[in-house]
Amino acid sequence: MRKILFFVAMIWASSLQAQDFSGLARVDPAASSITEARKGGVEISLALSQGIPWRLFTLDAPKRLVVDFREVDWRGVDAATLIQTDRVTDLRMGGFRPGWSRMVMDLPKPMTVTSAGMAVNDENGTAALTITLLPATEADFAAQSGTPNDPRWDLPKPSVAPREPFAIETGWEHTVVVLDPGHGGVDPGAKHNNTLEKDLMLRFAREIRDTLRRTGEFEVILTRDDDSFVSLEGRVAKAHEARADIFISLHADAILEGNAHGATVYTLSETASDAASQYLAERHDRSSVLAGIDLTGTDDTIANILLDLVRQETNPRSERLAKAMVLGMQGSVGKLNNKPYRRAGFSVLKAADIPSVLIEVGFMSSKRDLANLKNPEWRQRLADGIRDGLQAWVIADKAAKALVRQ
Repeated sequence: MRKILFFVAMIWASSLQAQDFSGLARVDPAASSITEARKGGVEISLALSQGIPWRLFTLDAPKRLVVDFREVDWRGVDAATLIQTDRVTDLRMGGFRPGWSRMVMDLPKPMTVTSAGMAVNDENGTAALTITLLPATEADFAAQSGTPNDPRWDLPKPSVAPREPFAIETGWEHTVVVLDPGHGGVDPGAKHNNTLEKDLMLRFAREIRDTLRRTGEFEVILTRDDDSFVSLEGRVAKAHEARADIFISLHADAILEGNAHGATVYTLSETASDAASQYLAERHDRSSVLAGIDLTGTDDTIANILLDLVRQETNPRSERLAKAMVLGMQGSVGKLNNKPYRRAGFSVLKAADIPSVLIEVGFMSSKRDLANLKNPEWRQRLADGIRDGLQAWVIADKAAKALVRQ
């Protein structure tokens, strides 16, 4: 059984209880660093404006150190400046869940935490977190790595109430659409100068939500409505919790090689329709790894077989949804990607009983697409196209329900 290295809930000394710790803790970049320690180790020093609860643990495959804080304002902290050793390969910081921030440090070699502590200044309340790591064997690292008992904070509590089976509806109820703005919090997604994918997609998701609500035909829910991280599994869980009729994930990736541009709609498939789609699926699925999620032990062969049986009914509906999205967007903004409908193994599309699509709204690596993504008029036209596609699909899908299993 994997060991949790540390779980720290700060208990304030009596001299500090009277102090008013208001606002987020801030990092002093000038007094913070990640440097080499003795015997091939690493020392992390973070200077904070106040003491806060925190915890840490390590994860394997790939090797990472994860530190959670409640809560830190990371503005002004530059990872490249903070890292002063090649014993750490990368560092990411940002929001993880409401009220909590996360720092994830990539380790090229196995290292275990030998000491960790936060010292709080009695006079001014400032704090210093110091963590020391030393080289370890692969076996020791694996044995001591693992998430705390509450690793999936963003998942709803398990429920014994089953989802109602796909059935004929007698009326024209509101269609429940879950919009999923990609990335968020500690996972920024693609970047172009100061423009982040997570910000673009949240803004666009809100615009689509407003466009759909104005029709009076849709109930729209966002998997996130702020700059917070939601795991891939958590996004799907939110769709089930909302009893969604449709799930739409929104992204705007960046491709370093080639000249990809134009919107593309994806459905789930174990085999990607092309190499580019496979590459994108792998990039998207890395978001949970980048954010410090433990993905070990998540495969269940029997469950996957059962889910595949459900998908036999859902997949054709997803394909029709994707094609309706393509037609709607073409009608509103014109030319899309040269292959606007593709298939790939995106984990976020694995809700077996909910028709699901992923829309690459554009590619931030394309000057034309990036200009469109920043253009409110173009985004509104694309939102109108998504609305048109959804309306057409809903009408056709409800009409077809009478033919299901009759």
